[in-house]
Amino acid sequence: MGDPDRLAPLLQRLQADPGFIRNVTAWHTLPGQQARGKPWTRALDARLLPAGTSLGIHELYEHQSAAVEAVLRGENVTLATGTASGKTLGYILPVLHTLLGDPKATALLLYPTKALAHDQIAALEGWIDMLDAPIALRPYDGDTPQRFRAAIRKEARIIVSNPDMVHLGILPHHTQWMRFFQGLRYIVLDELHVYRGVFGSHVANVLRRLRRIAAFYGATPQYVTASATIGNAQHLAQTLLETPVTAVEEDGAAYGKRHVIFYNPPLVNPTLGLRASAADEALRLTARLLQEDIQTIVFARSRLAVELLLRDMRSRAHALGYDPGTIQGYRGGYLPSERREIELGLRGGRVRVVIATNALELGIDIGALDASVLVGYPGTIAATRQQMGRAGRRAGTSLSVMIATAAPLDQYLVMHPEYFFGRSPEQAFVNPDALSLLASHLACAAFELPFQAAEGFGTAVPGRASVDELLAALATEGVLHAGSAKGETVYTWVGETYPAQAISLRSATPDNVVIRAGEAGVIGTVDRPSAARMVHEGAVYFHGAVSYLIEALDWEQGIASARPADLGYYTVASATTKVERLVLRRSVPAAAAVTEGYASMQANGAPHPGADEVTTDLFRQRRSRERNAVLTDEEVLVRTKPAAYRRVTLGTGETLGWGEINLPEQQMETEAFRLTVEPDLVEALASEGVMVAPLDYGPEWPEIRKQMLERDGHRCRICGQTAVTDRPLEVHHLTPLRSFMAQYARSMALRLAHTPENLVSLCSVCHKTVERARGAHTALTGLAYLLQHLAPVFLMCDPGDLGTSVEARDSETHQPAVILYDGIPGGVGLTPRLLDLWPSLVGAALERVRGCPCLEGCPSCVGPTGESEAGAKRAALRLLELLDR
Repeated sequence: MGDPDRLAPLLQRLQADPGFIRNVTAWHTLPGQQARGKPWTRALDARLLPAGTSLGIHELYEHQSAAVEAVLRGENVTLATGTASGKTLGYILPVLHTLLGDPKATALLLYPTKALAHDQIAALEGWIDMLDAPIALRPYDGDTPQRFRAAIRKEARIIVSNPDMVHLGILPHHTQWMRFFQGLRYIVLDELHVYRGVFGSHVANVLRRLRRIAAFYGATPQYVTASATIGNAQHLAQTLLETPVTAVEEDGAAYGKRHVIFYNPPLVNPTLGLRASAADEALRLTARLLQEDIQTIVFARSRLAVELLLRDMRSRAHALGYDPGTIQGYRGGYLPSERREIELGLRGGRVRVVIATNALELGIDIGALDASVLVGYPGTIAATRQQMGRAGRRAGTSLSVMIATAAPLDQYLVMHPEYFFGRSPEQAFVNPDALSLLASHLACAAFELPFQAAEGFGTAVPGRASVDELLAALATEGVLHAGSAKGETVYTWVGETYPAQAISLRSATPDNVVIRAGEAGVIGTVDRPSAARMVHEGAVYFHGAVSYLIEALDWEQGIASARPADLGYYTVASATTKVERLVLRRSVPAAAAVTEGYASMQANGAPHPGADEVTTDLFRQRRSRERNAVLTDEEVLVRTKPAAYRRVTLGTGETLGWGEINLPEQQMETEAFRLTVEPDLVEALASEGVMVAPLDYGPEWPEIRKQMLERDGHRCRICGQTAVTDRPLEVHHLTPLRSFMAQYARSMALRLAHTPENLVSLCSVCHKTVERARGAHTALTGLAYLLQHLAPVFLMCDPGDLGTSVEARDSETHQPAVILYDGIPGGVGLTPRLLDLWPSLVGAALERVRGCPCLEGCPSCVGPTGESEAGAKRAALRLLELLDR
């Protein structure tokens, strides 16, 4: 239990420390809560009460009791209460009750990770031991030895697994599980909030296949789900399960008092808008907590950030006289044995500080920590509450500190803490009917059982391609065979291997890349999309604060070869992205969106400043005649290709050099929002000097220019005009040289910018038009940076769910454009919502730029100087003013 007396002196010192308190933008003390209990329900098997009493459970929390009673009434239930509120008991009790009363009944318990599944097995074993009942509880996942699997299939009554294993190891071999499926009474999904985006969309289809197999064996199982507090737990459960679900959301658990602090690192250079590093501030605070003997968890946003913080924290601990071994990292890619040892160290108190990614957001038992430090906003309110909830998981005072990075989203939130404290958590979205994803699971389902025409697969959705159409298309492609039985068309799988092997539930690609380090063997794994930037040849990979140089990457085989190397730097990869429109679904003028948005705000009691009914009408009339930009909702194809990487010093963050990355292009179909700047606005920007200054193109430019003119037949690629004496053709860079110069050394920037595919011959008239658009591109560069970081506030999603692309002259309209797209195959409906949210988004972006103290741009507004184009702040500000006026 957290010790309030241990934290009280530190909290008093922090409040009295002017160097700390001047950077605090919010300090909220959340009161504790007394438990609200209820007696055990009499409907439960009588043997459960004494077993629970022996385990120290004398009564149930109100939400546990409500969930148990609803399940016993035969309802499907989702239990959505706070971290450490005892949600597990809400499904353990009805499952054990049913299995005690029916010796043939079985249950399938699914957890999103193997680590969490194995953690929960210990709790279940405690109950079964106390009951002394013949209930065989068995794990079944990728780590289960082959020699045990047959016995598990024969005897297990409770299977603890994960969706990946159901997809790969159970459904394709369902005939070996006949006994289990015939008795299947419950399917439990824990940590429901994790099933969102691409993972959740896949899992929804796995559940469709699971229901189909269960029905084949005559079973109609109930569903029980447990979720952290999100904005739409019931809706998410019903979308995943495609059946009505009863929600239990009133939390009756006991909670201790929590101090929540928002901390903004001090400005070290107001002119440039530079703040002290969030990582350095986190290290300083964590060292202070270590000295106070306060067990702490530090959350970082990426694997690399975890490793760099771990390295520096161990160094500080050693300097303070502490054992560096008491400081541990925890993230995906660590081997299972490493993670188990760290978890044990946390529960036992030997590990005093753990630095983790969101891998420790989930309910793995790591004991009762006293403090949590978040290095940057995790991206959503729900994730922030989850991470903060890992401290003070039992009664007692706890401390949670969110340290803002320089990113606009962090800066917006740290300056508007009421957004976090006053709003409900975000909603989670899935799109199980994304065409490519749905077709893949139909193929899996056809392998498991032949598909009959008109059989259906999940709930019919308006606008979705019918199952029969997809099956027929798969048959036409030769994936399935269309036969006939009793006058009905039947589709069967014709391949030699089962299709589930080719589908990964976790990403758009089916496999991982394994990292091998000589005699040490496998030291970690990384998913294939991340491999392109994390383990390319020349990359520095960190594992347990030890750095490894990636000497080779076999992309086809999925093997990265590494060797230990203390190089003193890390690597940062970049990629080029092109977005191609496939379908235009909706288009509205930006001015109309702003006008309608303000009218909607006024109707809801929040009028635009100075906008009474008359001025609003005049405003609408005036804006209806103007067309400064267009907003569109599209289906798109995103092409991403790794381009190059930087070597960055660990100590100072200076760039030491660059290297090229030679890996295949990756493609993804998804949804997108496009802001296209119209010619009138481009002209307005150009008239105000929002242009890009010319650059020195290097000594080889005359020869390169000559070659490109010859390639294009000395004709303008836009209008076909040939050169004349007083108006020679120009060779134009599609992606400006300045963009490359901002990221790479001059020699590499010239080489990348002067590639033939980036050059086009233009006449003087077309070149002038395009160069004016280039001015808008400067503005859009800063705007895109702002939108990518601020849009998650209004979409209520994680920043990693979105991607961006900026086009000086996009292929669809030949005008400057900025594109935001769902970073999930098929999309989940995020970016299309930006058309309706545009007034709020453009207003927040304008406020952020105006409120930032820097002069030329910084990480807190339009991007850091040197990474954004020259004049980007002034250009972006003017563009926003023209879009918002």
